[in-house]
Amino acid sequence: MQYTTLGKTGLVVSRLILGTANFGTGMSHGIDHPVDQEMATKLVSQAMEAGINVFDTSNVYGLGLAEEFLGRALGSRRKEVIIATKIGRRTSNALIDAGLSFRNVIVSTEASLKRLGTDYIDLLQLHVADPVTPFEETARALEYLLQHGLVRYVGYSNFSGWQADRFLAIQQQHHYASFVCGQMSYSLLNRGIEHEIVPFSQHTGLGLLTYSPLAGGLLSGKYTRENPTGTVDGRAGRLAAFETLSADRETSNPVVEKLCAIAAHHEATPSQIALAWVLAKPFVTSVILGARNPQQFSANVKASDLHLSQEEVNELDTITALEPLYPYTLHKNSRDHMIDQALRR
Repeated sequence: MQYTTLGKTGLVVSRLILGTANFGTGMSHGIDHPVDQEMATKLVSQAMEAGINVFDTSNVYGLGLAEEFLGRALGSRRKEVIIATKIGRRTSNALIDAGLSFRNVIVSTEASLKRLGTDYIDLLQLHVADPVTPFEETARALEYLLQHGLVRYVGYSNFSGWQADRFLAIQQQHHYASFVCGQMSYSLLNRGIEHEIVPFSQHTGLGLLTYSPLAGGLLSGKYTRENPTGTVDGRAGRLAAFETLSADRETSNPVVEKLCAIAAHHEATPSQIALAWVLAKPFVTSVILGARNPQQFSANVKASDLHLSQEEVNELDTITALEPLYPYTLHKNSRDHMIDQALRR
């Protein structure tokens, strides 16, 4: 397992994180939760044996069951690991049980602590931005939790660049403890954060945790031109039920084919190559991966020891290159021009 530190902190984190979005029972928020308590306990133990020391969850995963399952699975080993959870999304039909008001931040965190069976959360992340609550109010609530020892570090998730920057500025203005990281979706098929979030993270020194590295399973190699539904033994793959995850097959098919080609060279799986590509990015702190069973986890965790050549990284970069987007291309072109002019002197 590879390790690094989280942002500008001294907190040592594994470069692979076990995500718990599929812990629970049945469906919630459009997500299947096939991992029951018994399987969750096996996966958590397996992850710790593999060297993973960070577990990511949320108060909405499995309608709260994910936190409960994780807490029970860790048991007496809780102090050996880093628990990262998220708050802010709707947790009930009550109008006030959503958002990032002072009230909801405190109440949600207290509820998460109870479900997790712990007296502190290592990393509390704002799951989504709240368009109603002033940033100052949310920042004050986070500082309250930090000052009372209920939370050790704070971060954000799914914020735009300007939102993260504004929130960070407010924390610094009031001398509050600042964000230490952001959590964003990132994969070969979803590289949008490279426009703004990545430069922001690098400029501020914030860590960057990434989720959905396999694009909901689309990069696993299961879904091909010949087998677009990923059907195995008469059973269709998960994307058949979540077609929004595979909206552009014309784009994804060449990427999957390239992953398969590189995987064959390494005697690896396409999933491992897709994960290794994300891990190869210097701006990525850690990658969150999920697993439905020990076999799937065992296969994907090997990506931590897989090293792609620069040529292979470049090939994948090229085939999934971002479309030019103003004003980011203007900034890049201006920088390249200045570098070119300096070299000509």
